Amino acid sequence: MRHESRADALSRPDVLGTGGGVAAVAPSRRASERFATLFRLHAPELKRYVVRRLGVEPADDIVAETFAVALQRLESYDVSRGDERSWLYGIATNLIGRHRRREIGLYKALIRTGADPVIEPFTDEVEQRVSADGARRRLAKALAGLSRKHRDTLLLVAWTELTYEEAATALGVPVGTVRSRVNRARGKLRRALGDIDPTAADEG
Repeated sequence: MRHESRADALSRPDVLGTGGGVAAVAPSRRASERFATLFRLHAPELKRYVVRRLGVEPADDIVAETFAVALQRLESYDVSRGDERSWLYGIATNLIGRHRRREIGLYKALIRTGADPVIEPFTDEVEQRVSADGARRRLAKALAGLSRKHRDTLLLVAWTELTYEEAATALGVPVGTVRSRVNRARGKLRRALGDIDPTAADEG
């Protein structure tokens, strides 16, 4: 019998437990159906985002907890804020924040070795345009040097195809704040990489 991960189990709301500090709930049938649709549509891309930020090991647990939180709050979600995709990324980003040391540790490993799968989404583009050795290390150092708020905002826009408006919804900040954070973060990356911006083509 195939082992069922927390994320797989959570796709069935009837088996939602209390893992990750999230209390068990008994969702309505309508909420359960809506939840199952959200999970099917968004869980794979959310997992890819978490893997890019933190590596493989914690991804299933963070995705599971993201959807556990979402299920608790789904019936009270204000649809005027837009679709739930941005909201889910916001929850996941907050949970990722608990693992800041792990994320910075992965960047530091890349600085030392020049190879780490977490940074791959940027490196292909960079390596096509930068011939100097150490581009990966410089990029990792620049990302590690960003504040959590600036890194979260930049990577939401660059890695998830969220628009500035959607990222603002995800983070609960004004859209002007998103623009400011992204501009400042991209400026630091450009300086670190000799005026090349590896996030420009990814911007939503």
